[in-house]
Amino acid sequence: MKTDLCIVGAGPAGLIAAIFATQRGIRTLVVERNSTAGRKLLKTGRGRCNLTHVGTPEELARACEPYGRFLKHAFYAFGPDHVRRFFHEHGLETRVEPDGCVFPVTDRATDVKAVLLDAAARAGVRFIYGRRIFPMAKEPDGFVLHSEDLAIRACAVMIATGGASWPQTGSTGDGYALAAGLGHGIIEPRPILVPLVTKEAWPGALQGVGVEHVAIRSRIAGMKHAEATGPMMFTQDGLGGPAVLDLSRRLAGLFDHAAPPIELHIDLFDELTAQSLEQRLIASCQARPRKRIETILAEWLPGALAERLCTLAGCAATQASQLSRPLREALVRRLKDVTVHVVRTRPLREATATRGGVDRRQIEPTTMQSKVCPGLYLAGEVIDADGPCGGYNLQIAFATGALAGQSVAVPASI
Repeated sequence: MKTDLCIVGAGPAGLIAAIFATQRGIRTLVVERNSTAGRKLLKTGRGRCNLTHVGTPEELARACEPYGRFLKHAFYAFGPDHVRRFFHEHGLETRVEPDGCVFPVTDRATDVKAVLLDAAARAGVRFIYGRRIFPMAKEPDGFVLHSEDLAIRACAVMIATGGASWPQTGSTGDGYALAAGLGHGIIEPRPILVPLVTKEAWPGALQGVGVEHVAIRSRIAGMKHAEATGPMMFTQDGLGGPAVLDLSRRLAGLFDHAAPPIELHIDLFDELTAQSLEQRLIASCQARPRKRIETILAEWLPGALAERLCTLAGCAATQASQLSRPLREALVRRLKDVTVHVVRTRPLREATATRGGVDRRQIEPTTMQSKVCPGLYLAGEVIDADGPCGGYNLQIAFATGALAGQSVAVPASI
């Protein structure tokens, strides 16, 4: 079988690249190991599909540090406005939520997948499903890709297989071996945007309990603090939720270099100073002197968490009228600084995204073409480049895929 361009992987990066390349007259074949395209896409945003995040290319680049310089060209080529316009032109409207996250108005990832597949079909993209490519070789006139009894010859190749997170969707890190076989270095894959496991057992007793807004700061001797804000949830063995997932990205790799555990300080009332919080507590106790302290706290926090915090502060089962100043101050300190110790992340298979992958220093950022293997292009999570929660990683996939599809060059025909 012969083609101009063979794209390995039918995720968002591979699909958008195929659409752009085919629209330029390049005969494009997409090979996907799963029986259908976009399996991982369907899990994004809890099935709602957080398409992108509003902002200028410069703002996105800053949010995605330390990868901003590499990604900036792609963000200019296909940024959030381009993403929204693409889906609008294909009949799917989007909306921006207050935090800047962009979702389809239908809140269905299946609709996003349908648009991409319909656009690919209209462009004339060809697909082969249920085939795993290995190995791949460079030849004088292009590439040859093998899949069991099938050999594909292509002038150019694009690896868009995704990272190694959520392997149950088919994202098993196959692209790393393909890229390494063509001379690329691979940065060790690690989990990011992943729940954290604590040394303390008590968070597990609160599994499923969430807090709408917290501020979390890490404390590691001799290292800059990492911070994150947003919703948090207690899990079976630690902490999860958007704030924790974002913090996990900032802590990526530290478990290799710093002796665990990593100390975390959680402020449950980030919007209030300790003095303001104490005054609020005093007023509530005066208004309901016969109520137990955990009952009063349960008006501000989930009941189970309120009980746990009162126990930790030493004021459980205390009536509001009996709350002494030392106990009140201890409780305020606890509300403003819940301290836990993180011993590790959850495994890569449970992570939302992957840190590491194909070394971006070996990729030309203005085209996504390999610097070590001409004719090879890379896009999406297979590259060592990532962003925080909130649509950034899907934006990276769309942007790098679109740029690669716009840039791929092949002879007139083969």
